[in-house]
Amino acid sequence: MSAARFARLGLNSALKNAARSQKAPFLTRSLAAPAATPTPGHVTQTTTLKNGLTVATEYSPYAQTATCGVWIDAGSRAETDATNGVAHFLEHLAFKGTKNRSQHQLELEIENMGGHLNAYTSRENTVYYAKSFKDDAPKTVEILADILQNSKLEESAIERERDVILREQEEVDKQLEEVVFDHLHATAFQGQALGRTILGPKENILSIKKNDLSDYITKNYKADRMVLVGAGGIPHEQLVELAEKNFGNLTPSENPVTIGAPRGARPDFVGSEVRMRDDTLGTAHIAIAVEGVSWKDPDYFTALVAQAIIGNWDRAMGNAPYLGSRLSSFVHKHQLANSFMSFSTSYSDTGLWGIYLVTDKLTKIDDLVHFALREWTRLAQSVSEAEVERAKAQLKASLLLSLDGTTSVAEDIGRQIVTTGRRMNPAEIERVLGAITGKDIVEFAQKRIWDQDIAVSAVGGIEGLFDYQRLRNDMSRNF
Repeated sequence: MSAARFARLGLNSALKNAARSQKAPFLTRSLAAPAATPTPGHVTQTTTLKNGLTVATEYSPYAQTATCGVWIDAGSRAETDATNGVAHFLEHLAFKGTKNRSQHQLELEIENMGGHLNAYTSRENTVYYAKSFKDDAPKTVEILADILQNSKLEESAIERERDVILREQEEVDKQLEEVVFDHLHATAFQGQALGRTILGPKENILSIKKNDLSDYITKNYKADRMVLVGAGGIPHEQLVELAEKNFGNLTPSENPVTIGAPRGARPDFVGSEVRMRDDTLGTAHIAIAVEGVSWKDPDYFTALVAQAIIGNWDRAMGNAPYLGSRLSSFVHKHQLANSFMSFSTSYSDTGLWGIYLVTDKLTKIDDLVHFALREWTRLAQSVSEAEVERAKAQLKASLLLSLDGTTSVAEDIGRQIVTTGRRMNPAEIERVLGAITGKDIVEFAQKRIWDQDIAVSAVGGIEGLFDYQRLRNDMSRNF
């Protein structure tokens, strides 16, 4: 499963990301040795093994299931131009057999446990996880370790998956939202690793060899770049023992760093645009973004609240006329768009904050974009406390709804720790959100949005879209 979509959507992923999360005091304990007794509730326990592997758990003594997974601090951003697509290719090969198990044996073991095994790749992370009954958690951890350390990468499997990935790429290319956001990254971070796609270009998919795959594993699947996560009915001490048994032979990087620490130069955001006009589509798909915030940025949650103030809207929704944001009311009243979605996408050292617009009112594109950017600049002047409270309530609700089940809790733990080195629980995030005021939003917008360079990606019937300089001028106006 590719995580192109997972890695960049705004409100939903931002809070699946646990709020796409990070700062203020937190209840995680760093343990030199396992705790004497398991700790229930929203408490995350962490232990770092001698080889640098981090083990993190949230134990629920009454849970009958457990989700265990490995979050790796390496995705498409860890590739080169020549190897772009390798991380995603490896995800496809993960369940095709190891030195200890054939593909059939692997599938049979999971099926016999009634378990679920999956993986995904994003620009900065690769994740392998399994959900099972709690008594089968030791077996799932052993299987995950086998997959990560002993995959055979057979030539026949590589050739089969090459065709599968090419078909997947064809399907992604039909999803205009995916196309627009891939091009948005490419223009905003042009010539840099973060600007590459997750699947890679077709020529790379056709040319990737076994050596490329094994070299990527050797370089990036290192103990200090991994977090083994457990959520549900698996005590912390048990998972630490399983980690030592199954992952103890993993070696750290040549120059190991603490999990969540930067591993390269910060990318430059480039004010620029890419347009692909196709009048046969009948709709225009436009994404506009300023440089956003990283996971660790002090303004991370403020950016989320600002995003929620702009809001999301879809005319197909039954409640479309009654959504709370000013922009949604204006767009609905004047029938300017099919939908729009604000987003705040974060990475380890940068991000994208913006809006994605879809409209079939091609003669009204200029009005749609103008009034969207007018809302951005309004944030830099004044916002009502009612707007701020509505946005905060939406974010809190999204957070709580996204943490329903052991798999979503494991995802929250793994993503937070692999990106920041620690995990905030929902109560802590609520406290941080609760402290954000209208003044904070105005200061954020003045610093991060007003009169800032923008990146633009547009596809479809976009003849009516203003030229770049006109859009850029709208960013510096006072309304």
